[in-house]
Parts: sequence; C-alpha cells; structure tokens
Amino acid sequence: MNTLGRNVMNTLEGRVALVTGGSKGIGRAISRSLAEAGASVAVNYAGDAEAAKRTVAEIEDSGGRAMTARADKAHAEEVRRMFAEVNEAFGVVDIVVDNAAVYSFQPFEDITETEFRRQFDTNVLGSILVVQEYLRQVSPDGGSIIIISTAGITTNNPGSALYTSTKSAQTTLTKVLANEVAARKIRVNAIAPGATDTEGARALNLIGGDMLDRSIAATPLGRLGTPEDIGPVAVFLASDDAKWITGDIIYASGGLH
Repeated sequence: MNTLGRNVMNTLEGRVALVTGGSKGIGRAISRSLAEAGASVAVNYAGDAEAAKRTVAEIEDSGGRAMTARADKAHAEEVRRMFAEVNEAFGVVDIVVDNAAVYSFQPFEDITETEFRRQFDTNVLGSILVVQEYLRQVSPDGGSIIIISTAGITTNNPGSALYTSTKSAQTTLTKVLANEVAARKIRVNAIAPGATDTEGARALNLIGGDMLDRSIAATPLGRLGTPEDIGPVAVFLASDDAKWITGDIIYASGGLH
C-alpha cells in the first residue's frame, strides 16, 4: 500500500534531500520520513551498500523516489563526487541532513590520538566538507541544512568526552553557519536526540549498559528513543513550516537535556 503523504501531506514535494549515513538507524528513519513527505532522497553510505539498497527499496516500494550515494564524508573528493552524482540524477540538493557519525565511549584517560582523529575527521571535518559542497550547488532560492547532534552536549555523561566534543563542535558550527548563510535563504538547525535504540548502539553493547540506563532514568518521558521519533522532526525543520527557525538546536530527547 502506498503510504506516502499519510501524515505530512507531501510538504517536501519537488525537493531533493541528501542524508549522510542515511541507510541505518536515525539516518534511515530520516530518509524514509523525508521521502514520505515527497522529497527525492539520496541515501548516503560509506561502507554498507546492502543496507543503503534496502533503505532505497523500502522508499521505492512505498511509492517514493530514492537513490544510493556512496562517500566517506571525511574525504573531500568523495563528497564532491557524491554531490555530482545526486545532481545528475535528481537535480540540485535543497535539503542536506548531516547524520553520519562515528563514536565510541571510554574513560578520559583512555582516549587515543587515533580515536580522536577518527571521530573528529568524520564528525567535524566531514560536516564541514558536506556543507561546503552543498553551498556550492544550492539554488538561489535557498534550502535547509540539518545537523544531527546529541542531547549529550548538555547532559555531559561520563565516558563521552570525545564523542560529545565532536557534537559540541557541530552545534557551534550550526549556530555560526546559520548567521553566515541566512542572506542566501538557507536555514541551518540541529537535532539533538537522546538515548536512541539504533544498530550502532547495539553493536557497541550500549543497549542495557550503565550509560544508557542512566540516560533513560533521567529522561522525563521514561523510555529509550527510537529512530522513528527523529524522522518527523527532520521533516518539520526541512519544510516551510519551519521557515522562521534557524540557528536552533531542537532536542528530540524525551525531555533529556
């Protein structure tokens, strides 16, 4: 059954969206939600082509339009090639959701130079490269940039210093960039999810771990988040319903912040 437009009335009809890390977890839910709202969606992935193909198939099976788009966002040449492929297939990217990130959690004294560079290269440099390429091709009519941060930027959980530092950098980037590009009719916002049940969290054995248990206990709505809690927030921020919102951090965290 075609479910497109079931709840969001095709608010993004005719627009093109690129979601980095769009094949799994929060990125997959955002990709699906944007497609349900009418956007053509490029599902970016770095390594797992099959997951990206599955997400595209899910969107197409529901009547949407999607494509896979491979790139490691920490490498400028790959980002340029990705945008060129999306531009050729779908046209100018109106909406970019920068979701792709790597992470690990460890005591502060266990942070290594290698892990520092891995996280900052992907999470921070990667955001800069993606946004730079987006700005090179965006329409004079403007668009929307959405960066996926974390509620951890204010909860300051022990063991999260490295990852949260990268997300704090992205949050500052969001606010500064919003001021820089406002005259070009481009809005820039961030979503800060709370503890969320994703493939990545399960792979790191975070589900049921002490850090996650503490987060749930501190969440006023009293549960673990799901990727599907985040998708509609991205649709709202990308749509004209949010045309007066820029430079903001939206906590989609069940009240945890």
